[in-house]
Amino acid sequence: MASILLLPGDGIGPEVLAAARVVLDRTAALAGLTFRYEEAAIGGAAIDRHGAPLPDATLAAARTADAVLLGAVGGPQWNDLPGDRRPEAGLLALRAGLGLYANLRPIRVRPSTVAATPLKPGIARGTDMLFVRELTGGLYFGAKRRDGDTAEDVCRYTRAEIARVVHRAAALARRRRGRLTLIDKANVLETSRLWRAVTREIVAADYGDLDFEILLVDAAAMYLMTRPRDFDVIVTENLFGDILTDEASVLAGSIGLIGSASLGDGSRGLYEPVHGSAPDIAGQGIANPVGMIESVALMLELGFDRPREAARVRKAVDAVLAEGVRSHDLGGAATTMAIAHAVAERLSEIWESRHEEDRIAP
Repeated sequence: MASILLLPGDGIGPEVLAAARVVLDRTAALAGLTFRYEEAAIGGAAIDRHGAPLPDATLAAARTADAVLLGAVGGPQWNDLPGDRRPEAGLLALRAGLGLYANLRPIRVRPSTVAATPLKPGIARGTDMLFVRELTGGLYFGAKRRDGDTAEDVCRYTRAEIARVVHRAAALARRRRGRLTLIDKANVLETSRLWRAVTREIVAADYGDLDFEILLVDAAAMYLMTRPRDFDVIVTENLFGDILTDEASVLAGSIGLIGSASLGDGSRGLYEPVHGSAPDIAGQGIANPVGMIESVALMLELGFDRPREAARVRKAVDAVLAEGVRSHDLGGAATTMAIAHAVAERLSEIWESRHEEDRIAP
C-alpha cells in the first residue's frame, strides 16, 4: 500500500487538491491500487495553526510518505511577515528537507486549447517541451542580508549540484526527442560559467548522441515565444527556471493546465501544479484543477512506476478539454469539481475500452 501525504495549503490549493483526489481515487479503483492518505499543514495555513510555514510534524510526515501532493501556498494576509516566516519559505524548506533538487515542468500545447494562447496558433501549435529546473541552490537558498537601503542575495552553485540535475535532464532528453538546451547567463555571471563548463563536460563524456545547444537566458526568453517547437528538454538554474516556466505556461493556454514533479535521488517526490494560490478566486469553486490532475499523472508515472495509468489520466484530461469542458481561465463556465468528475468519468470509459481491446486482441 503506497502512502501519499496531502498538503492542501492556501487559497485554491485545497480546492484543486480535492478535485485531483476524485481522479486519483477513480484511477486506484480501476487499476486495483490502494493508497493510504495523510494530511498535514504547510504555508499560511500552517502559520495560522502552528506558527511556522513548515511544522516539524509536516516535514517528518513527508519524509515517511511515498509521495507528496501539494496544492499551493501563499496569500496577501501573510505578506508582511519576514521572509523566512512567510508561506513560501515552507515550500522551499520542504524541497530542501526532502533533497528534491530537480523540478520537472512539462509544457504541452493541446490542439483543443491552442486558441487560448495569446500567441498566433501557428507558433504555439505542436509545442512539447520539458523544463528541468535546479531546485535547491542558487539565489533562493543563498545567504541573504538587508541593512537599511542595502540588500544582498548570494547566488552559489557547486559542481556536484549542477552535475546531478544535468544528468537527470540529459537522461530525459535521451528518452524523448534527443535535444538538450542549457539556458544560462555566462556572459555576466560566474555561476553560469560553471554551469556551462560542467554541462559541456557531462554531455561530451556521457551524452554525445544528444543534439546539444546553449542559450543565454534573455535570448531563450524570446525564442520561447517565437519558436517554441524547437525545444525539447531545457535545463537551467533555479531562478531562471522559475521565471521561464511561468512565461512558457502561456503557450499551453493557461498556467492552470500545468503540473510539476520535484525529484531527488530516491523514488519519493513532491507533485504540485505550477500555479499559485490565487486568493482572488479562492472559495468560489472555479479554479482550474487540470494542473493538479496533471501532477497526479506525473506522480503515477515517476513516483509509482505506473506509466500506463498516467497515460490514461492524461488522455482523459485531453478528451474532456476537447469536448469543451473548460474552467473560467479558459473562457468556460465549468466548476472545479465538474471538471474533476468529467475527467473521472472519461477515465472509466477509457479503461473499459482498453479492456475490451485486450479481450479481442489475438
